[in-house]
Amino acid sequence: MYRPGGEPEATLNDAEALQPLPQHEPSPGPSPAPAAPLPAKAAAVSTLALAVAACGGGGSGTSTGGGTPPPVSTVRKPQSDAEAARFLLQASLSASTGAITDLRSEGYEPWLDRQMGIANDQSGREFLAARGFDRVDANRFYDGLITGDYMVWSQLLSGGNGVRKRVAFALSEFFVVGLGGIAMTWRGPAIAEYWDILNRRAFGNFRDLLQDITLNPAMGVFLNTRGNRRADASGRVPDENYAREVMQLFTIGLFELNPDGSQKLSGGNSIETYTSADVSGLARVFTGYDFDFFGLTATTEVGGTRQIPDPEYARRPMTSNPARWQPPRANGFHSTEAKTFLGLTIPAGTDATESLRLALDHLFNHPNVGPFFAKQMIQRLVTSNPSAAYVGRVAAVFNNNGAGRRGDLAAVFKAILTDNEALDSAGLTNANFGKLREPVLRLAQLARTFGGRSNNGNWQIGDLTDPATALGQSPLRSPSVFNFFRPAYFPANTEIANRGLLAPEFQLVNETSVAGYINFLERAVQGQRAPVADLVLDYSNEIAIAQDAAQLLDRLDLLLTGRQLSTSVRDAVRTAMESVTVTATSSNEVKLQRVRIGVMLILASTDYLIQK
Repeated sequence: MYRPGGEPEATLNDAEALQPLPQHEPSPGPSPAPAAPLPAKAAAVSTLALAVAACGGGGSGTSTGGGTPPPVSTVRKPQSDAEAARFLLQASLSASTGAITDLRSEGYEPWLDRQMGIANDQSGREFLAARGFDRVDANRFYDGLITGDYMVWSQLLSGGNGVRKRVAFALSEFFVVGLGGIAMTWRGPAIAEYWDILNRRAFGNFRDLLQDITLNPAMGVFLNTRGNRRADASGRVPDENYAREVMQLFTIGLFELNPDGSQKLSGGNSIETYTSADVSGLARVFTGYDFDFFGLTATTEVGGTRQIPDPEYARRPMTSNPARWQPPRANGFHSTEAKTFLGLTIPAGTDATESLRLALDHLFNHPNVGPFFAKQMIQRLVTSNPSAAYVGRVAAVFNNNGAGRRGDLAAVFKAILTDNEALDSAGLTNANFGKLREPVLRLAQLARTFGGRSNNGNWQIGDLTDPATALGQSPLRSPSVFNFFRPAYFPANTEIANRGLLAPEFQLVNETSVAGYINFLERAVQGQRAPVADLVLDYSNEIAIAQDAAQLLDRLDLLLTGRQLSTSVRDAVRTAMESVTVTATSSNEVKLQRVRIGVMLILASTDYLIQK
């Protein structure tokens, strides 16, 4: 791809790439002294930073070629370590020599099948419990957000199944809940449960995932389903927030789509998928739900009289049974009117549970869901501008996994990652192919590649969304339901725009974020420096070969980029590394200095920042 400068505010009417895929049967429902600056860094980083700001670099890709044949059914294997690393960096959060060996031995699909069958070693809920973050004590964690940050950074930077977590992160940018928008007691456990749902359902069925996120307390608070009431004589009408967003963002999008994700047209105009009447009708479905407190007891806060609820309420699905609310009621608030939307009428008198089932089934079976979901997941994992044929192939798998099942997410993500358009080496030289690596994923890769661990076990890394002083993005911290960036975003007045390409992640790029990233990167690579002072990195494998600059560079290039550094960038990085003299008798500290220079310059290069 190419790199831009300005970035206008996107609107929902941007040539919509906001569209997922439909089709599948309904399923049942503190800080050490600052380290010395890296030698030779200033000039090299300055050059690379200017490239980041001015170039534009590859985050989009139309097609690697029209008429790409469908994926072959025989076992396909990477033919080199570079091919394996490239795949791992799309499918997971990092690459390692061990994973490269396994992948080359097993092949793409068998390796993915095995990874998809592995659960995470620790859930978000288990992390909070293990660290005492869900206890009522003098820390008053029940009133804060920070433990939610600790939880998700622990999940992304260490342990568990990198494939499952990579997909869960992609899903968190589709089914968006922002931690800052959850006004409730026990926000940490609430967002942890949301994250755990995304992980549990990552390779399950879309319909089940849709139900779980709809009834999740964090989502209920974020988009106003919790406490939403039926219309009454006072003129109150149901809140329409979730009804609108579940259609616009979570299932069918704004415009009717062809199976390949292109927009259907009528008289040359796009066809809207729903009307305000559809929103009002659907909103009645999402009435009468509240937190489930049944059987739970409160605890008196330390040094006070306030009763703190059991954090379990923030994890349980919301309920329409008023006897389970706090306080319990004899009657609920679900709308008993008929509910008409998108051609479906749910009869008057239908209860909340059945209304929800019918509504979600109807949305799930809408023909837009497959292409809408498919395109955005391809954008998150592989390339900003997939061909229509690529989208169509993945959408077809959403519609039918080959065994008559719709919405099989394991099949969908396998189709995305093993499609010829994703694996074809032609993408490496196609200026229109690829995507900008999100800041969160850069930090996750750094930590996982170099054995990141928490100094005290609490993973005390907070909100990193400030682009001037931190990373410019933080997981589960989207400022709105529209995520950190729009799927149809492109920076105006750039080569990207001139080529008619999309570059969603570039909505995070500006002069402040570019400079901020370089400053953050230096601190992160050094390790144990704010704002990631609790992150400890282990460069022992790199220190062992640091005397040989060429060997060290080869290793870093493989693990960090899949050997995608250009000759000119490799030469610049090697020259900077060799500015630190390393001999057989050099101390580990001197060797470490060379290693850190290499890591930092690679992570600041456009060859790294644009993932192909």
